[in-house]
Amino acid sequence: MYMSVSPRRPAAPDTPVPSLGKAASAAPSMDREFIARNHIVERYLGGRMPVSGALDFERFCHEHPELIDEIGLTARISAAVRLLDASGRAAPWEGRDKRWWERLPVLIGTAALALGLAAVCVVLQERLVARERSLESLQQRANMQPLDPAKSTRAITVIPSRTGPSRNSVVRIGGPEAQMADLKFDLSWSQFTTFRVTIDRIDQGRVGVLHNVQRDSNGNLHIELNSTALGPGDYQLTIEGLSWRGDPEPQAWSTIGFAH
Repeated sequence: MYMSVSPRRPAAPDTPVPSLGKAASAAPSMDREFIARNHIVERYLGGRMPVSGALDFERFCHEHPELIDEIGLTARISAAVRLLDASGRAAPWEGRDKRWWERLPVLIGTAALALGLAAVCVVLQERLVARERSLESLQQRANMQPLDPAKSTRAITVIPSRTGPSRNSVVRIGGPEAQMADLKFDLSWSQFTTFRVTIDRIDQGRVGVLHNVQRDSNGNLHIELNSTALGPGDYQLTIEGLSWRGDPEPQAWSTIGFAH
């Protein structure tokens, strides 16, 4: 039996199979109907829009500025500002009220006060430094300055007080040139022959004590001092009589001034 065989056709190319996944939906275009239907203005002003949607709305307003008047944005902003004023709160662009220490007059006053205090501190520091230098110079001078040689001798008779010490000097020793002062204290009236003499610089301190000083046959107690031996000032001399047991008993007082 004769059988005819039809020629075999080439297989057709595979047609692409549509994806079973969910296709991304195209974003709706921004227009006036979309804005009104989705309350874009209210959502934008309330900050409830996503970033991409807010950018699309801003871009649309930039391209269609007449939309600002159509949606009444100016009136809404004015109403919001009036509401902020009624509540006592400042507008966002005005910023918060400055506290009293943040205000310009207070800051200027504080800066001026700080500058004044700094200037006072500088002046006081300079004075302290100058005083310290002066004290160091005087101390060094007192430590290093030798006695000037006496070129003359001055005999001085002193009548001491019997009633008590006095701050007023009865004689002043010294001058431009150094001299020896031969002080003769009249103690002829005293029953003692041996004395102790204490020398104190008034308002400062004790300078020295002379023990067992005897008076001469005329009843005078001699003390010789170089006028540069003591610093300038007033010195109080206390004369005490010594008994045979060495007990002191006040006899007389005298104040002598030294000048250089």
